[in-house]
Amino acid sequence: MFERFVPKSLVAVLLLALASLASAGEYFEKEGVALRGYDPVSYFTVGKPERGSPAHSYEYQGSKFLFASAENRKLFAGNPEKYAPQFGGYCAFGTSRGYKVSTSPDAFTVVDGKLYLNYNTEVVKIWSQDIPGNIATAEQKWPEVRKTEPKD
Repeated sequence: MFERFVPKSLVAVLLLALASLASAGEYFEKEGVALRGYDPVSYFTVGKPERGSPAHSYEYQGSKFLFASAENRKLFAGNPEKYAPQFGGYCAFGTSRGYKVSTSPDAFTVVDGKLYLNYNTEVVKIWSQDIPGNIATAEQKWPEVRKTEPKD
């Protein structure tokens, strides 16, 4: 009976939209993978972002993470809280300002063993002017910011 009132093409579009929402996890995702497909462990082991591979994937909090190697996947799986980026992989500076925005893999800092990503390298420069203050403010605001939709 539903089909009489709603075109099948619209039903298909709605089902696809719902499916994509259901697959979205807790972390910033682009094209179905967290961190634009970069390996979160590489920030700690080699000090820079490395592309992950679908052959080495791991799901954490509903988000699919990719890793450059089986060893990095194993490290992450053993302690995801250690390697997962703060604030859901969204821009740490944006979070400190009360909004959720995407990040760039090369715009990062590791502080006290935690990974913080930012929108771009220019924002990292601003973020770096008061990292402790920005972290404290972002931690305070994250419970509310995490409930919002990204700005971009």
